[in-house]
Amino acid sequence: MKIVYFTHSLSSCWNHGNAHFLRGVLRDLLHRGHQVVVYEPENAWSLENLLRDHGPSGLDPYHNFYPELTSRTFAQDADLDTLLADADVTIVHEWNDPRLVAAVGRIRRDGAQFRLLFHDTHHRAVSDPEAIRQFDLDDYDGVLAFGEALAEVYRRWGWGDRVHVWHEAADTRLFRPPVESTERSGLVWIGNWGDDERSAELERFLFRPAQVVGLPLEVYGVRYPEHAIEMLDRYHVAYRGWLPNARAPEIYAQRLATVHVPRSFYVDMLPGIPTIRVFEALACGIPLVCAPWHDSEGLFQPGTDYLVARDEAEMERHLRAIRNDAELRRSLAENGLSTIRNRHSCAHRVDRLLAIIDTYGTTAPAEMSA
Repeated sequence: MKIVYFTHSLSSCWNHGNAHFLRGVLRDLLHRGHQVVVYEPENAWSLENLLRDHGPSGLDPYHNFYPELTSRTFAQDADLDTLLADADVTIVHEWNDPRLVAAVGRIRRDGAQFRLLFHDTHHRAVSDPEAIRQFDLDDYDGVLAFGEALAEVYRRWGWGDRVHVWHEAADTRLFRPPVESTERSGLVWIGNWGDDERSAELERFLFRPAQVVGLPLEVYGVRYPEHAIEMLDRYHVAYRGWLPNARAPEIYAQRLATVHVPRSFYVDMLPGIPTIRVFEALACGIPLVCAPWHDSEGLFQPGTDYLVARDEAEMERHLRAIRNDAELRRSLAENGLSTIRNRHSCAHRVDRLLAIIDTYGTTAPAEMSA
């Protein structure tokens, strides 16, 4: 089967978390014998920022860890009919220009036989719904939504059973515990600052508890403004800057634990959707403590796969327990890893994607319900 995917960027993971998941899924599809063609737009924002900060060598980890993967750059005026020739399935990610989304849909409407899916992995459907509504999806067969709460938004918009929950997951070919155990110390947090939407939560559930408990903390990520750097300095946090996602397993292997602090949108407006960092951390066998987050879809076993801190004091208690209790660390690492391997690898998601594709024929998409 020939699968064409239009992404924002496959080569750059600079503030582009979907690249993590996409790399793992596409690699698994290739290993199963499918043909995969990936298109990235010219001047992709994520790639431009990566090259500006780190130059061409910033792409080395991607090329070294994913030698099977390649992508092609397309211009705004590209001949899409040629790009989509012989495609069996076309998937368009929501971080693309609305004009591209509409143009691919028109090709489908005009008789192309590929199955056409829209892939949404963001909170904009609730935080900025008009940004999503500007996409012309009338000629799409279905929507891949990365959580049930997001899928429900599309159902309210009339998609019915043509919206499919397709969670993110860990690429377990890369994200796994170290072959040989090494001495671990301190905490690590890998995450981007963003637009201050969780600055208070980071201070309350990460920076201050780590300082109170006396656990050294290092932070990796991008888009940290001056006031964020000042906050890190105030709490004696070591800021390490951008980390190529492919190198995250080696960083996790050095630390006692990591912490998940969800953005407010995924607590209040899209509850139940974890970030990909949760999957990746558990896949690496590092103990995880989460700020308040309700696993409404039952993806994990809270309290067994990871600990949940309901407030700052409980976060301090959990961090002390992890520091002092080797058996607790072992139990959390083993349970979290088992859940990933049993349910949440990219291979599981490829199984799910192929099952979704099999539900569609090659005829024109059905009329959307009102």
